[in-house]
Amino acid sequence: MIEVNNLLFSYPKDNRFILKIKEFHVEAGEKVAIIGPSGSGKTSLLKIIAGIIHPDSGTVHVGGTALHELDDPARRNFRITRIGFVFQELELLEYLNVLDNIVHTYRINPVLTLNRQARVRAHQLACELGLGDKLGRMPSELSQGERQRAAVCRALLPSPGLILADEATGNLDPANKAHILDLLFLAVQQGNTSLLAVTHDHELLPRFDRVVDFLSL
Repeated sequence: MIEVNNLLFSYPKDNRFILKIKEFHVEAGEKVAIIGPSGSGKTSLLKIIAGIIHPDSGTVHVGGTALHELDDPARRNFRITRIGFVFQELELLEYLNVLDNIVHTYRINPVLTLNRQARVRAHQLACELGLGDKLGRMPSELSQGERQRAAVCRALLPSPGLILADEATGNLDPANKAHILDLLFLAVQQGNTSLLAVTHDHELLPRFDRVVDFLSL
């Protein structure tokens, strides 16, 4: 599902940060956790795999597609239809209610269709994550954990082949951490989906197929 080779990336005007990865892979249907210190580049790697940022050199293949060869619009369309990303910053829009945040990607991108099936799935996901009675609320009316669950719903809505999670359970109590992980793992099981998750929560690591120390890449 993911193949990264000879990757080199640096941010413009920041000579202090250079990301180098010789080789990294995730198989189809595999659940992989990445651990490592803050600031080491874990989030940057997720964004490169999602096609949000472009490497300076090297190759990035996701599901057989060479992302490093695509232009910005093509990478965006690929990400929208094939990848579910749970951002560490959550990226909820404060002027939209919970339901509209969950389906927002469908409203603004022509490569997705907001039909009845998508609406039903949005409601089902919200109910499974305990947000069924909060769909009309604004993000400011939610707890941090509820905001995080809304972001997970949005990421899972298109039934992506790859889920990228950046601290998806970071602000949740133990019961909700387990519930969110159950839902992510169920998505993997049902769709032969791959899961790549950055986490600092070492209590969750035994549930993954493989744990990668970022500093060893």
